[in-house]
Amino acid sequence: MTVKVGINGFGRIGRNFYRAILASGADIEVVGVNDLTDTKTLAHLLKYDSILGRLPVTVSAGDGEIIVDGKALPVFAERDPAALPWGKVGADIVIESTGFFTDAASAGKHLTAGARKVIISAPAKGEDITIVMGVNDDTYDSAIHNIISNASCTTNCLAPMAKVIDEAFGIERGMMTTIHAYTNDQSILDFPHPDLRRARAAAINMIPTTTGAAKAVSLVLPHLAGRLDGYAMRVPVPTGSATDLTVELKRAATKEEVNAAVKAAAEGPLKGILVYTEDPIVSSDIVT
Repeated sequence: MTVKVGINGFGRIGRNFYRAILASGADIEVVGVNDLTDTKTLAHLLKYDSILGRLPVTVSAGDGEIIVDGKALPVFAERDPAALPWGKVGADIVIESTGFFTDAASAGKHLTAGARKVIISAPAKGEDITIVMGVNDDTYDSAIHNIISNASCTTNCLAPMAKVIDEAFGIERGMMTTIHAYTNDQSILDFPHPDLRRARAAAINMIPTTTGAAKAVSLVLPHLAGRLDGYAMRVPVPTGSATDLTVELKRAATKEEVNAAVKAAAEGPLKGILVYTEDPIVSSDIVT
């Protein structure tokens, strides 16, 4: 059965989600996009991507729509999520990827507009559940979980690693550092920002800053609450990030045992989520 999805916010995350649907061939139909940007610009940014390259299908702009591979994709321009026609277009699930409607009250407006579920592509407040695939997706209950957070990109990187290590050896406590590509929250040149370090030019500086990812792991692995902490180092690459995790284990383990545990998980229960390699790769090698 085809899952019908609406996307609120057709920025980098919204467009990448749409590209992923096309690339995977999943039985998902995007029935509408909401973004305040004009359709000509949205179509151009979907067609041409500085990181992922050109979309291998035809893309053009119409009046209130984008035409992708000959199929019209309705585009709305509503500031209030409650006013969106999700019920009319039949959206079962809404991807909330604006970065603005991340609390339960505001994200819940999509449900008022007719959607059955909303997935927030960021850390949230008051959500029914936060889910990281491969870590706690088995706790999802469709009867009670309607406002769902997919956590942050860093939490999605850290949590599977932490789960594997914790299940194999036990984590007493740990410290993580995310070496993170710059994001739209930063500026190309020096520009005012509440975080004075993030006010500095993103593409020419290594910028120490905060991350809530380590503490957020407790949302998906509750027994690790208070055991992990960390910080972020924003670096001048547009994509391709890394997380360095240092832990004190509950039992002794060799390097070979740790690697074997990660490899087994990557080839088994976390296949498609976690990848193990011993190749001498660099950040651009993980961009697909």
